[in-house]
Amino acid sequence: MRLALYEPDIPPNAGTLIRLGACLDVPVDIIEPCGFPWGDRDLKRAAMDYGRLGEVIRHASWESFLTSKPPEARIVLLTTKTQTRFLDFAYRPSDILLVGRESAGVPGHVHEAADARVTIPMMPPARSLNVALAASMVISEALRQTNTFPPPPSGG
Repeated sequence: MRLALYEPDIPPNAGTLIRLGACLDVPVDIIEPCGFPWGDRDLKRAAMDYGRLGEVIRHASWESFLTSKPPEARIVLLTTKTQTRFLDFAYRPSDILLVGRESAGVPGHVHEAADARVTIPMMPPARSLNVALAASMVISEALRQTNTFPPPPSGG
């Protein structure tokens, strides 16, 4: 399981997702360009020291991300433009969960390149959740289904 961020533009959200990946042992792919300098203070504050604990791979572009993707990996896009609920989708351990830019989602060619699309149902007139919150909900369900959550801590 992997988490991919398409051209993130809010540093604290990217930092939070890097921290989430480190805590859950889920590698994070950052598809550039980012809407902020990589060393941004807000990114560092949100990621805290967890950035060193997890695996973060930066890709110069969508095309470079696609060429590095293992052939068996499916891209599962989190989007509001589908009827497939994230709870009804059958995840695989090799899936890559892709979230779009906070300000604009993903462009049409990225949407079309996804192997599957899932959404989080919401009460109208709500349109969307914060990208870090949405990713945490979906990654939790994907890890639960594939039984790939990290083991519980030993000791107490």
